[in-house]
Amino acid sequence: MRILILGGTGAMGIHLVELLKDENQLFVTSRKQKGAQGNVQYLQGDGKDLVFLTNILREKWDAIIDFMVYATSEFAERYQLFLRSTAQYIFLSSARVYADQHAVIKEHSPRLLDVSEDAEYLRSDEYGLAKARQEDLLFNSGERNWTIIRPYITYSENRLQLGVLEKEEWLYRALKGRTIVFSSDMMPRFTTLTYGFDVARGMAKVIGHKACLGKAYHITSHDPAKWEQVLETYLLTLTQKLHFRPKYILVGLDAFLKVKSSRYQTRYDRLFDRRFDNRQIGELINIDDFHSMQWGLPACLDVFLQRPSFLAINWKTEALKDRLTKERTPFNEIGGLKNKLRYFLYRYIKNV
Repeated sequence: MRILILGGTGAMGIHLVELLKDENQLFVTSRKQKGAQGNVQYLQGDGKDLVFLTNILREKWDAIIDFMVYATSEFAERYQLFLRSTAQYIFLSSARVYADQHAVIKEHSPRLLDVSEDAEYLRSDEYGLAKARQEDLLFNSGERNWTIIRPYITYSENRLQLGVLEKEEWLYRALKGRTIVFSSDMMPRFTTLTYGFDVARGMAKVIGHKACLGKAYHITSHDPAKWEQVLETYLLTLTQKLHFRPKYILVGLDAFLKVKSSRYQTRYDRLFDRRFDNRQIGELINIDDFHSMQWGLPACLDVFLQRPSFLAINWKTEALKDRLTKERTPFNEIGGLKNKLRYFLYRYIKNV
């Protein structure tokens, strides 16, 4: 099959490329220039740029797998082009579309877009709402050559989340010997974390499968855990590797949202219990083979610690965390004069 993968270099995409490359001809968009590797060719450019995209879609594809994140207005400009250009368009949605519920979540469970009464929230194009609106464009397109995938929180050797915090916002502090700041309200909530490789395995089974057209699937682990268990799993691994136990403090929701501006993601997802019914994808793949969180998180963290690499650090929020914990970051750790000034301002002067 000739398969186009838009944005296939993340936690799921890198594994999917490995799974598909031997038996398919893959074309992967990337902002960076990369040489061909066997059956994998990289198309340099911005996968969200409409001119770049239109040129690629002049060809007919057996499948298009779309990992890009769009505003709803952007997706409205593109989805018909996608559907016309392929036998199967695979849209990466998210299990964040679902509303809160005590029962295990199924593919037909209520979505926030359909049941929320928060008018301010509904006026936004927040991630969970945007994904649901983009799903609706596919549902109402009059076509059936699409498949919707709703993964939940995925982790990998390079992505290790804690609640709404990326590794740059908690693991960086732990490795520097400073205190992790986390939400007391999240700790008792159930979450479901899935290894990106397992999501990719499920996706590989969907590609080219006619029975999957016009359907939505979640591909998630089936062993939920509380966030307090996730934190403890991280801490145990870090203690073994660092030979000291990282410190953490728990703060209330208002204080937490001051150091992590993510009120909708927090209120309308991470404070919900997230447990999933996987029987639908289980018809295509043995989900009992999925990695457990207890094995997967320590294994991925162990790989990361062998060669730690962080994206840009937000020195404003680091200053606010240091203010809460009464700690200080050495100035020689902060790169650039603007970042030093930003840190100084929010650590020592400005009240927020």
